[in-house]
Amino acid sequence: MKKFNLILAFVFSIAFTVSCNEEDLELVNPNQLSPETFLKTEAQVQSAVNAVYSNMQTRGLFSRHWFFMLDNMAHENGGNTQLEADKKQYLDFSFDSSHGAIGAYWESCYRGIYKANYVIENEATINEIPDAFLSPARKAKYVGEAKFLRALFYFWITTRFGDAPLTTTIPVDGTGLTKSPQADIYAQIVSDLQAAIPVLLDKGSEDNGRATKGAAQALLGKVYLFLERYDDALAQFNSLSGYALEDNYFDNFMEETEHGIESIFEIEYDDDMGTSAQWNSDRSGQGPNEATFRGQEYGFNDWFNVFPSDDLLNEYEAGDIRYDQTFWVNGEMFAGGTLLVDHFPSNNGGNAGWSKYNNYYKDANEDQTSGINFKYIRYADVLLMMAECESMRPGGSQDVAAGYIDQVRDRAGLGSIGTGLSQAQIFDALVHERKVELAGEQSRFNDIIRWGIASTELAGTNFQAGKHERLPIPQGEIDANENMTSADQNPGY
Repeated sequence: MKKFNLILAFVFSIAFTVSCNEEDLELVNPNQLSPETFLKTEAQVQSAVNAVYSNMQTRGLFSRHWFFMLDNMAHENGGNTQLEADKKQYLDFSFDSSHGAIGAYWESCYRGIYKANYVIENEATINEIPDAFLSPARKAKYVGEAKFLRALFYFWITTRFGDAPLTTTIPVDGTGLTKSPQADIYAQIVSDLQAAIPVLLDKGSEDNGRATKGAAQALLGKVYLFLERYDDALAQFNSLSGYALEDNYFDNFMEETEHGIESIFEIEYDDDMGTSAQWNSDRSGQGPNEATFRGQEYGFNDWFNVFPSDDLLNEYEAGDIRYDQTFWVNGEMFAGGTLLVDHFPSNNGGNAGWSKYNNYYKDANEDQTSGINFKYIRYADVLLMMAECESMRPGGSQDVAAGYIDQVRDRAGLGSIGTGLSQAQIFDALVHERKVELAGEQSRFNDIIRWGIASTELAGTNFQAGKHERLPIPQGEIDANENMTSADQNPGY
């Protein structure tokens, strides 16, 4: 099998948001197993953990709205006229707290968090399974996966909303939770990842798609970078082993070459495993949802709702092989031999189409069920984060930082950025290199926010400093949560 099944039936209806009716919080389904009789076998433990993974595949996250939200807000995309209104609002920053997809993002993350909490809270029950049927190492590994995933969901919450409710338990009533400071959320993320690293398996010993020791180390390093704890971040990145750059850049974005040597953590899709819940799963993670709309939505020969922005296209240096491997342009062959003639500029002004994460390298048309995985963390990203940490840390070497950047540029067919550069010059090189290396990978918006350059980079887009660094807390959450009021809304909304 290409990858493990993320959609094994989970026997409980986990509470999906931080405030809801007591009826919604009831964990017992009278027609199925109860919490008291569950988690008695490895298959049941794995099923519970798989249910946490499934919340990454909702339309509120990677199946649809994740890429629109982050690529559009970063203005890596321009929008065609048929682009739906809620996605255009990311481009012009006109969304508010009633935005349905932002609500789906919030709930998708919190449902995932609550499912993870269920596994972690029941660690003692898992440990009661006889060692002959489930070894202590595997028991710890499954709990470690849940902690990794909880950390990941909280990272997605706090990078988009800042302060937010924080809980590590299953709620016992429907009163809701107060907001916790972002510092407390980051502390929980760090704690979870530190606990997960020693018990997770190495990539070569784990099933494709499951969290590994390397994934937890890389994510913890990324978190430390966001916290500007540069030495701590470098320690995590330097502890990674067994990863390297792919010889061919485009191997990172094809279905046939998933889980390669550059891949550290991927969001899993496999349309052969079922897609019948695809339109019904915007936040629950329930049912067969093993495909993403990314190919169809971005496909220049299909829905073509967005196109690469001219700002992004103009960023590439002459001779950068990533340009042709990231975009489709006139004169290229797609689908194994079809020549693109006068397709660009499009009627709406798009001067290229996205190649990354699209199936046109083998198919003439996309459909709604792309099975290409998302590379959430890959080694090129790590090298560039290492460069940033080395450059920014006290006593860091700018030449060492330049060396990390040059490893990424070398694969792109480009020359060295040189030696003897200043910290400011290294920063400029990083801004450029991350923009072109990670284009269309939902990285840039976080980068320009944490670097404090969003107002400059997004000038003329209606981005407002002091407001749009954060999304609005969904109004439905404020209305339903007894421990939140309009005063808890993020500034400007």
